[in-house]
Amino acid sequence: MQITPLLQHIVKHTAIHSKWLNTLSFMENAGAKKISASEHKEQVTLLVLKHAAEEHRHAFYLKKQLAKLDESLCKTYTQQELLAPNHTKYYLHNLDVKVCRYLKKHFNLSGYDLKFAAYLFVTYAIEVRADELYPVYQQVLSEAQSKVTVKSIILEEEGHLEEMINQLNEFSPDWKQHADEIVKIEDEMFKMWMQALANELQVVVN
Repeated sequence: MQITPLLQHIVKHTAIHSKWLNTLSFMENAGAKKISASEHKEQVTLLVLKHAAEEHRHAFYLKKQLAKLDESLCKTYTQQELLAPNHTKYYLHNLDVKVCRYLKKHFNLSGYDLKFAAYLFVTYAIEVRADELYPVYQQVLSEAQSKVTVKSIILEEEGHLEEMINQLNEFSPDWKQHADEIVKIEDEMFKMWMQALANELQVVVN
């Protein structure tokens, strides 16, 4: 699916762009909460804390960018202040559920081990997505000469992906083949989310 035309449409309209920024902020915040929920009660690593903190900071940063458009818009994460709210609010949860099913089947995990493995693979898939989505969004912002920027997030997400690969290498020698399958699951969900956005905004995407 070509997402550039959709993002170009979004950036052209202040009210819609504000909702888009708020939607991204919501998803970053949801990711941070998912990371915290996967933590062991005692064995919490510095890397996990760093990752959760950075996802929270991304949520804050995106929310703060709203002031460059219209600081009166999108004060909360209510339904009417998000784009495709139903798809948005359950995106990470649904991905987590599907990944847990996959990992149970292929690794026979349960309890904390399943939670941590799901954190690794879900985060990997989301970081792969972020490495694709944010640069396209930034290009559209630059072409529109928008005051909004996500360049700092792009740099940090690249670092996150590298960190997840290092952890997955420790998790399993054949992690890549499983990660590729999970990326396919996320890709289908992303396409449905983009289509929901397009339907809501009445934009034709291929």
